[in-house]
Amino acid sequence: MNPKFNWCFAMLLSLLFAGCFQTTTSSKTGPALEERVFVVNIADDDIKLKEYLQYHKQVWPEVEAGFKKAGYKKIVLYRYANLLVMTITVPAGADLNSMGKIAEGYDPKCAEWNKLMSNYQVGVKGTKPGETWVEATSFYSFINQ
Repeated sequence: MNPKFNWCFAMLLSLLFAGCFQTTTSSKTGPALEERVFVVNIADDDIKLKEYLQYHKQVWPEVEAGFKKAGYKKIVLYRYANLLVMTITVPAGADLNSMGKIAEGYDPKCAEWNKLMSNYQVGVKGTKPGETWVEATSFYSFINQ
């Protein structure tokens, strides 16, 4: 692979991860929010990758309603080859385990979705067996104020 491309990709990931724990306040003086960043791999299988991406073109409405009920403000997925990066925006200090349980418990389709998606996901290097999404830690931040 082109070394210049590798450097650019590394910088992009660095900047993305830099926002892992940024806390912001809504412009409407709402509650403080924070962005958290997670990573996972998709199984090294072109068919599985295509299926996974296809599912995400039309996420089931029950799943998004569960996210809303749990208090997620924003969820964005990014992809490079088989690496997925997810940013979530939640109220500052939110308990993600509780939020996940609320979202999954909202409707049986939510648990079904999570089970289905787990068939495509593989932990990144260094994860424990069976572990998929892991939180990335911030190591650099630039803010121009």
